[in-house]
Amino acid sequence: MSSECGRYVIVFNGEIYNFCHIREQLNKEGFCPQWRGHSDTEVILAAIAAWGLHQAVERFVGMFAFALWDRSERVLYLVRDRIGEKPLYYGWMGGSFIFGSELKSLTVYPAWRGEINHHALARYLQYGYVPGPDSIYRGILKLLPGTILSVGFAGKGTYDESNHPEPKPYWSAREIASRGVFNPFRGTEPEARELLERLLLDAVKQQMVADVPLGAFLSGGVDSSTIVALMQAQSSRPVKTFTIGFNEQGYNEAEHARAVSRHLLTDHTELYVNSVDALAVLPKLPYLYDEPFADSSQIPTFLVCELTRRHVTVSLSGDGGDELFGGYNRYLWGRRIWDAIGWVPQCIRGSAASAITLLSPQTWENIFHKLEPLLSDRLKQRNPGDKLHKLAGVISASTPAMMYQGIVSQWRDVVSLVRDSPSGSSFPTSNGYSWNTPFSDLTQIMMYLDLVTYLPDDILVKVDRAAMGVSLETRVPFLDHRVVEFAWQLPHSMKIRKGDGKWLLRQVLYKYVPRELIERPKTGFSVPLGNWLRGELRDWAEALLDERRMISEGFFNPTLIRQKWLEHLSGRYNWQHNLWGILMFQAWLETTKDT
Repeated sequence: MSSECGRYVIVFNGEIYNFCHIREQLNKEGFCPQWRGHSDTEVILAAIAAWGLHQAVERFVGMFAFALWDRSERVLYLVRDRIGEKPLYYGWMGGSFIFGSELKSLTVYPAWRGEINHHALARYLQYGYVPGPDSIYRGILKLLPGTILSVGFAGKGTYDESNHPEPKPYWSAREIASRGVFNPFRGTEPEARELLERLLLDAVKQQMVADVPLGAFLSGGVDSSTIVALMQAQSSRPVKTFTIGFNEQGYNEAEHARAVSRHLLTDHTELYVNSVDALAVLPKLPYLYDEPFADSSQIPTFLVCELTRRHVTVSLSGDGGDELFGGYNRYLWGRRIWDAIGWVPQCIRGSAASAITLLSPQTWENIFHKLEPLLSDRLKQRNPGDKLHKLAGVISASTPAMMYQGIVSQWRDVVSLVRDSPSGSSFPTSNGYSWNTPFSDLTQIMMYLDLVTYLPDDILVKVDRAAMGVSLETRVPFLDHRVVEFAWQLPHSMKIRKGDGKWLLRQVLYKYVPRELIERPKTGFSVPLGNWLRGELRDWAEALLDERRMISEGFFNPTLIRQKWLEHLSGRYNWQHNLWGILMFQAWLETTKDT
């Protein structure tokens, strides 16, 4: 949305949830603009005119990305919300500064050069997403969450290329995390539960304000159930909730969502989908995501957004609960591994890792196959050789942070995989956040790095692009910055206790939903991708992984990829995540040939 107010012109994407409160403040303080309507965009401009850009942005509660043109100073400001819910790209092409909320809008610029950033490609294959501030294109960056970029124009509409400004933070996740850890909440557990509930109730209440039909995603897990419970507690009518299910055993959460809905008395809608539905989604994904994006839960995410949009225009989501309150399984077993081996000198661990990798994954596979009659059921698993190689990368880590890198990596040998890739491609240390975290505890390190990388560049990208693709607005109450700041004040024991994550959040939820409806192993929002690739998606995948095609395109070493593909088809290996990253890049590349 674009608007102007005297000195300023704005182009705005997002929502300011507390804009009514800000409007009241402006009136009370004597700033009385001639209000022309009731939009948050008008309030943004008035607040900036009254308090200045930085002070105004610090008061905004919401998800937003906007460009502000100062007519008097001839300065363009780009601003992005604190956690990175809304996207904003920018860069320099043909001597001009270009920006937009979608890469596809930049590719139509007459001087556009769509050169692939090989460093970004290598890191994409390593993690399944392109970590900021890089984009897949050389010369185009993502504005970091919580920052403001100012660009001065010296002449008549010409960018002064002698000055390349850096984004400056107005809210720092690193400072928030450090402050919270080193100055923790010191109240009692009941006090912490009451305060968290109050913060969440307020965040949910603000985000339920809409002049269009509103609902929520409901999977039946802790996060979405908490959001829906707090919505229903503040609604005079049944909240509309939505979920999708799968017929494949182990992937279906629809029955759990249905049970929670019945207890909360929501107006529930569910839809069961299959591989045919997934196949129909595939052609849309490269266009929707603008960049290669390999989180396979993008498929059910799009499908649930599509279902939801048939009934409402705005939907609340439970994203962010895992990163803030310790919900991922890796927070548990990763710390256990480091506690078990961290005391061993790194040289010894490195030697052990080298010994493991002396044998190829296939050789280890053959050894395990011969020993199979002697192994317990827990050790009779697929891909034992690859799992050993991954373990080698984990135990050889010199620091807890580097161990985390090993845990979250998919393709580890990206140097051999990507042609012209930079040597030593590693975790996204150039994303504006220091790789040397202020913590020594592995769980805190993992949660912090997830907050500044995985959450904005994977989770929020997945939901935002899928929702926008069907004209659905999604809102994320857990990412209200006041909730984020309080979550980082909570001591470890209030997040993870007796092997269970999100302990305090569960205490809030159990006030509204019986424990027995929630307590079960975490499954995640996943699809039976491995089976689909051997079945209905096989022809589609085979065409994209054609060796001659990959040689002609010149990005990959096709030998490694074809080996993984054939091993996957054999059924003895499950390389779904590795292959999905390649397939999503290939599918994306196909859509960009005309740009």
